[in-house]
Amino acid sequence: MKKSLLVILVLLAIIMIGGCMSCNIQRSLVGLDEDVKAKWAQVQNQYQRRSDLIGNLVETVKGAANFEKSTLTDVINARAKATSIQLSADDLSPEKLKEYQAAQGQLGQALGRLMMVNEAYPELKSNINFLKLQDELAGTENRISVERKNYNESVQAYNVKTRQFPNNLFAGMMGFKLHGTFEADAAAQKAPSVKF
Repeated sequence: MKKSLLVILVLLAIIMIGGCMSCNIQRSLVGLDEDVKAKWAQVQNQYQRRSDLIGNLVETVKGAANFEKSTLTDVINARAKATSIQLSADDLSPEKLKEYQAAQGQLGQALGRLMMVNEAYPELKSNINFLKLQDELAGTENRISVERKNYNESVQAYNVKTRQFPNNLFAGMMGFKLHGTFEADAAAQKAPSVKF
């Protein structure tokens, strides 16, 4: 009888310790997951800011006589594609984040072409509204970069905690999945050619 009581007490102790451990793991993962979601909201906020500025920029550029319509069309189409891809903070998988990042990258490239083409149009270069919007967009691109960095750091902390032992034993059972991070565009891997 004493042996069976001892076995029962040991089993209860193991269950209680395991329960306490899983509660602590769950609590810390929830906090880290919420931080990832908050950082993701900031990334989306900055992308929305850029999208809003693009509408004003396009209208300002349309006012410039003889401006290249294809460049504006590219920007408008890239903006439409980038805003059509919605990514929920609850599903930040690496695959979906890559798709989102690709659409945002295409928009950034189209904007870059728009900014480069303006050199050929003196009336556009002297337009105060255009210059202000150009500065706003440059500032927004910097904000996007900072928020993406903050998001990646938050995801790293979450992913490390999720993958560490014994957290990894409980994380999957509790529904915690690894989140994706932003990566450099493939084009950024190639060094630019400089010619004088």
